[in-house]
Amino acid sequence: MDCIKIGKLISRLRREKELTQKNVAEVLGVSNKTVSKWECGLGCPDLSYWSDLSLILGVDMLQMMEGEITNNKPDSGNLDRIQFYVCSCCGNILTSTGSASIFCCGRKLESLTHSNSTENLKLSIEEMDTDYYVTFDHPMGKDHYISFAAYVKNDSVLLNRLYPEQHSSFRIPINHGGKLYLYCIKHGLTSYNNLF
Repeated sequence: MDCIKIGKLISRLRREKELTQKNVAEVLGVSNKTVSKWECGLGCPDLSYWSDLSLILGVDMLQMMEGEITNNKPDSGNLDRIQFYVCSCCGNILTSTGSASIFCCGRKLESLTHSNSTENLKLSIEEMDTDYYVTFDHPMGKDHYISFAAYVKNDSVLLNRLYPEQHSSFRIPINHGGKLYLYCIKHGLTSYNNLF
């Protein structure tokens, strides 16, 4: 560990959060002289403080331990490049349209890749009032189900969360074009172009 590099980073992040060394020290249960020592590069925080320190400063613990925060490239917002992430612990569904470091439940998430599965869903699409009513032929049991359906077009993403034991259907507003994504917890992510 490069204590000087880490100390400079801790100092910069603390000032960005408008915290004093005393504020940080009180939360961690150490003296403000200890925090000063870290920031001067005369030592690094003990391993037991890293988790709380990353929460206080609002940064990824691993990057903080390396002494530098890697910024993502500016996001152009191009939804054609949307990526989906699903937390294996809590089931949270997250998205990004550019390079991103996505964490949930303390773990770094990898973007879902398109499935090579031979699972072929039969979709039925019916217009009902101002919506498309989409049904699909897929098991919806606790160990095998579609977790979400996402409809992406132009500058919007419509995400439908689906649950086990639920009817295998969802609604989306009538909007021609776009791309539909379905995520099966067993077989992965599949996409369908120009269904509507």
